This record gives sequence, structure tokens and C-alpha cells, in this order.
Amino acid sequence: MSDYSESDAQREVSDLEKKSTTAARLFDIRRIIGGLFVIYGVIVTIAGITASDADLDKAGGININLWTGLGMLALGLFFLAWLWLRPLPVTEPPAEEQPPPTE
Repeated sequence: MSDYSESDAQREVSDLEKKSTTAARLFDIRRIIGGLFVIYGVIVTIAGITASDADLDKAGGININLWTGLGMLALGLFFLAWLWLRPLPVTEPPAEEQPPPTE
């Protein structure tokens, strides 16, 4: 006979469902896209702030790196705000059924 009972199986399933929900929240695509756009936006914005006059002349007097970096920052912050304002719903595990009393 096995030492593995029905309550042990239910507890293990419940633990796995909690881990699955945590993994889904961690790897939400909005977090990944938002984070990458913020990181690259900071890099491109810094490149735009430190642009030389020769770089500005090449672009017709417009600081393309600065404007692109600010746009990337805005988009990344939008994705992160969206994630914060509308998180993934928490899935509740099904109510545990009580086994019938044994006599």
C-alpha cells in the first residue's frame, strides 16, 4: 500500500497551481516588452543627449536619437503602467471537497 493519500495529492496540485500563477505573472509579455523598451530607451536617450554637432547635421538638425529614446521610454513606461494597473487575474484553486466520514 502507498503512503500517498488523497489529501497529499490535493495539496501538491494546489502548490503547483500557485507556482504556475507566479510563473505566469513573472513572464508576462508586458513586463518583458516594457522592461526592454525602458532599458533601450535610456541608452538611446543618453546617445541623443551626447550627440555632436556633426551628428545633428547628418540628421538635418533633428536630434533623432533623443526623440527616438524618449519615444521608447514612453512606450516602455506605458507597458509597465498597463501591467501595474491591470495585473493578471489570480486563479483560485477549486474548493477542496471534504471526504465522506468513515465509520
